[in-house]
Amino acid sequence: MIVLKIGGDIVEKGMNRNLSDDIKETLKRDSMVIVHGGGDEVTRVAEKIGKKQVFITSPSGIRSRYTDYETVQIYTMVMAGKVNKTVVRWLLSENIPAFGVSGVDAAILRARRKKRLLIIDERGRRRIIEGGFTGKIIDVNPAPLNLLALSGYVPVVAPIAVGEEHELLNVDSDRAAAYLAGGLRAESIIFLTDVRGVIVNGKLLKEISLEEAESLLRKVGPGMDKKVLASIEALRAGVKEAIISSGFVENPVTSAMEHKVGTVVTLG
Repeated sequence: MIVLKIGGDIVEKGMNRNLSDDIKETLKRDSMVIVHGGGDEVTRVAEKIGKKQVFITSPSGIRSRYTDYETVQIYTMVMAGKVNKTVVRWLLSENIPAFGVSGVDAAILRARRKKRLLIIDERGRRRIIEGGFTGKIIDVNPAPLNLLALSGYVPVVAPIAVGEEHELLNVDSDRAAAYLAGGLRAESIIFLTDVRGVIVNGKLLKEISLEEAESLLRKVGPGMDKKVLASIEALRAGVKEAIISSGFVENPVTSAMEHKVGTVVTLG
């Protein structure tokens, strides 16, 4: 089993024959679950309908969307609706038997709502704010995805979770993919993005250990920090390797699996 995370940039610009043919080749050897991002599209739709989006930064430097009630409704509509069905439609057009779901369906992703958030405000001070509708994943139900994969389908998962009070919760797509990879006992998780891998001081890191990844969290830029964190979480959940690579190279999945491109994160 492989979990393939495709970022929003791939959804917008990288869903082409190069990627679809490579997915089909990969499916001859392994089953696959796809998790997609799409945060930029959420922002665009929200602001078109007059809901300004607010982003916050944690003390560890992780930037994320502040999700109030209205925002989680928009997030669900765009992620589980527009983005998910765009990915599914594309895969079907390439004769890949895709089946779109969200983490809410059959409680594939359960999360605990964060009641309070500790943030760094615009003055650089620590401050506690209401948690809104952001969740921390606490449980994965892999059975529906395994059933779909065994039946020959490729599940495409939108990163939304159900809370302990059955509320809809925004969960980060990279970390959702990591938790799903652990729950599915996947061999590998691949994060396809718009850069070549983890770059520090202008240099691409070809392979790093879990311990090295932890030390790099504050040294990589916004966006990449979540992928590194998700890689750490996947390895801790039992996944053999995490690969952060570009979706804009020839045969992006195969090239990542063969370690020809990207950054490979291992237990070391």
